[in-house]
Amino acid sequence: MGKKRVAEKKGTVVNTSSQAEEFKRTTKRQLSSVRLCIQATQNNTMVTLTDLDGDVIFTSSAGALGFRGAKKGTPFAAAKVGELVGAKAKALNAKTAEVAVKGTGAGRESPIRAFMNTSGASITQISDVTPIPHGGNRPPKPRRV
Repeated sequence: MGKKRVAEKKGTVVNTSSQAEEFKRTTKRQLSSVRLCIQATQNNTMVTLTDLDGDVIFTSSAGALGFRGAKKGTPFAAAKVGELVGAKAKALNAKTAEVAVKGTGAGRESPIRAFMNTSGASITQISDVTPIPHGGNRPPKPRRV
């Protein structure tokens, strides 16, 4: 637990600790291409920013931003997560991005739009990697009475 950073601006006190904590572990490397992995469940939306090899650079979710309960699964919360990850991609100077979407939740499309608007990166590919069962489970045995 460290000290809170406080910046004074024209006589008003502004708390900059929350923004500083998000980008505390900023890497010095520059990436031209990144991959955006979105997992949209019914209850939450998780967004991960990776390089093209799959090494995680930054991750965030609607629950990590302070949304609780049913609000975590909304498109608005997913857009806020997309904005945060887009700001991180802009700091890395990412020019292009591939998107992989998994899940059936409400936050499938809104993080992509927010990411594009915030980061300025162009989307080269959008793929749906939702697992689809084929064959399924073994059916139950008939009931003996």
